[in-house]
Amino acid sequence: MSFLSRLKPRGGVHPEGRKASSADTAIRAMPLQQRLYVPLQQHIGAPAKPVVRVGEKVLAGQLIGAGQGNISAPVHAPTSGWVTAIGDHPAPHPSGLPAATVIIEPDGEGRWIEADVPADPFALAPDDIAARVGAAGVVGLGGAAFPSMVKLDASRKSGVDTLIINGGECEPYLTCDDRIMRERAAEIVSGIRLMQRAVGAANALVGIEDNKPEALAAMRAAAAATGVEIRAVPAMYPMGWEKQMIQVLLGREVPAESRSADIGVLVHNVATAWAVQQAICLGRPLVSRIVTVSGGAVAQPANLEVPLGTPVQALYDACGGFNARPARLVLGGPMMGHQLTHTSVPVVKGTSGVLALTQSEIGLTQPAPCIRCSSCVRACPVGLLPLEMAARIRTDDLAAAVALGLKDCIGCGSCSYVCPSSIPLVHYFNYAKGELMAQARGKLKQEATKKLAAERSARMERIAREREEAAAARKAAKEAREAAAKEAAARAATTEATA
Repeated sequence: MSFLSRLKPRGGVHPEGRKASSADTAIRAMPLQQRLYVPLQQHIGAPAKPVVRVGEKVLAGQLIGAGQGNISAPVHAPTSGWVTAIGDHPAPHPSGLPAATVIIEPDGEGRWIEADVPADPFALAPDDIAARVGAAGVVGLGGAAFPSMVKLDASRKSGVDTLIINGGECEPYLTCDDRIMRERAAEIVSGIRLMQRAVGAANALVGIEDNKPEALAAMRAAAAATGVEIRAVPAMYPMGWEKQMIQVLLGREVPAESRSADIGVLVHNVATAWAVQQAICLGRPLVSRIVTVSGGAVAQPANLEVPLGTPVQALYDACGGFNARPARLVLGGPMMGHQLTHTSVPVVKGTSGVLALTQSEIGLTQPAPCIRCSSCVRACPVGLLPLEMAARIRTDDLAAAVALGLKDCIGCGSCSYVCPSSIPLVHYFNYAKGELMAQARGKLKQEATKKLAAERSARMERIAREREEAAAARKAAKEAREAAAKEAAARAATTEATA
C-alpha cells in the first residue's frame, strides 16, 4: 500500500450507509410519463433561453434552450413529442418557487435527432472535445451541476496536470454512482480518457470508496492498459467532497477560497464521465440520468435511468409507492440534500437521489444546550470551529462568523450529525450564508440606486445647463436681430435725410 493511499483525511464522520436496499438492483429504465417538465435552469450560471415555440414538434436530443453568457448550459428535449407550454413550474429547489419550464407531451416514438458522431473521437482536438461537451449540455452530475465545458476550458488554460474522477458516493442511501460504475465501466473510462485529452492532463485517477468492491473490480478491468489508475479510498463522509478526495489521492491541499485548478487538479464525477462519452462517441446530449430511489418508506428501492423533467412522484410510483408513511421526502442525500415541499417537481441534471424517510430514520430530537465537547470540531473536514461560528450567528454577529471561516463551510452536515446535543449547526450556517447573500444583494441594490440617483442628478444638471445655454443663445440671437434691425433703420434714416 502506497503512502498516498494511507493518508488520513481530516475530520469526517461514518454515518450508517443504508445502501444495501438499492446497491444490488440493476439500473432499469424509467417509463415515460404523460408530460415532462424540463426547467431551463438546471445548472449553475445563467438560465437557458427557450428556442422552441408552443405547439412545435421536437425530437429527442433537440435543443430547446440555448445557453446564455459565459457560465451556462443548453437544455435538450428528453424525448420526441410536442411542446405544450412554456411557463413557470415548481422547481426542485428548497424554496419550491416556480421557474421557467418547457413542458413536453411525449409522442411515444422516442425518435432522436441525427447524431454528429466523429470517426475517431480520440483524434478530436482538445477544444473540439470541450465544445461538443458544452453543446451537449453536460454539467457536473455529482450535484454541483457546474457546466463541464467551462471547467474543461479553464483547466486546459491553467495547465492542469491531474484529472481526478470522483467515485466516492459517500452520502447514505445513494448508489447511482456505484451502479453506473458496475454496469457501464467501459463507457466511463472512455469518457475519462476524452476529458484527459481535452485538458491535457498527464495523469488520470479514479477514487472509489473501499466499500464498493464490485465497482472497483469493474473499473479496474475496464481501465486495464489505458493509463487510467483506479484507487480505493477510505469509506467515510464527506469523501465525495473534491478537496477531501484530492488530499487523499495526491496529498495536496486546496487553499481556502481557491479552486482545485490552482494546484493543478481537475475533479469530475463518474456519471459526468459517462455523459461525456455519450456526448462525444454517440452524439447524444444529456437528457437523462441515473437516480437512486430509496428510504425506509419506499416499497421497492431501485436505481432508475430517468428522462429529465420526470415528476418526482412518478419515481416513487415506479418503485411500488410507499410501504409506510414518509416523515420526510428528500431530493439528494440525507446529509446535503434538501426537503421536498411537494412531489410535482421534476428530476433535473443534478438529481442524484429521491428519498422517502420514515420517522425512525430521521430520529428528530429537541436540541439541548451546547456542552462544548468539541465533537463538531473534530468532525469538520475543513478544520473549522462550528460551535464558535454558531454562537456568533445566534447573536447575529455574522462578521465574526465570517472571520472564523463561515464562507469556507461546505455545508456537509458532519457537525450536526455528531452533535450530542442535536444542535442543527449546519442550519445555522446555511441561514447565515443566506443572510450574507441577502445583505450583499441589498448592498448592490443600494449602490445601484445611488448610481441611478447620481446619474439622474447629473442628467438633470445637464438638461438645466443645456436649457440655460439654449435660453442664452435665444436671447443673444434676439438681441442680435434687434441690433441689426436698429442698424438697418438707422441706415434707412440716413439715406432718406441725404436724399
